[in-house]
Amino acid sequence: MSNTIGVVVFPGSNCDRDVAWAIEGCLGFKARYLWHESTDLTGLEAVILPGGFSYGDYLRCGAIARFAPVLESLLKFVNDGGKVLGICNGFQVLTELGLLPGALTRNSGLHFICDSVPLRVTSERTTWLKAYKIGELIELPIAHGEGRYQCSQETLFKLQDEDSIALRYCDNPNGSIYDIAGITNKQGNVFGLMPHPERAIDPVLGGLDGKLILKSLLGV
Repeated sequence: MSNTIGVVVFPGSNCDRDVAWAIEGCLGFKARYLWHESTDLTGLEAVILPGGFSYGDYLRCGAIARFAPVLESLLKFVNDGGKVLGICNGFQVLTELGLLPGALTRNSGLHFICDSVPLRVTSERTTWLKAYKIGELIELPIAHGEGRYQCSQETLFKLQDEDSIALRYCDNPNGSIYDIAGITNKQGNVFGLMPHPERAIDPVLGGLDGKLILKSLLGV
């Protein structure tokens, strides 16, 4: 195992270095930056799409990023069973790419939110949260203006049936349907969430509740 995790960098990404610092400085894994024009994902155990404003978030958040060459390779990576974590803007990109259902839209209050929020672990199936018990409360930072998760009732029922709703807000900050903060795909190897686990991996800088999520990138 190479213990190397790819960190995608789009023009406008602003959390890629935070993610790399968390991966290398706190977890001791290797991080490899993947420029948006790159197509080589060989030797990677997992890939992270970080937060930020990919391509300036023109049109819709993640709408332009979905056409990046690196994401063409990411589709094959996922189909081959590779693990992918999308954080904030990365979650938005995953929905635009079709790897996760639904869409992220403007917060119900139409304001950018920067806060630390309590979340409830709600999936027994996902390995991303295997270190936590179902129903357990964790706390992670959020920072977004378009984090309101929306989907059709049919999609919501499907997510529930597949046990794909991984995290729910305890006190919904943005109007997301069913208080959804993070979901996985049916196979379980793709996880998108609006909160920032990379900002909660140090007791001084925001707690430790994100550390175990990032550790699960390598199944540890």
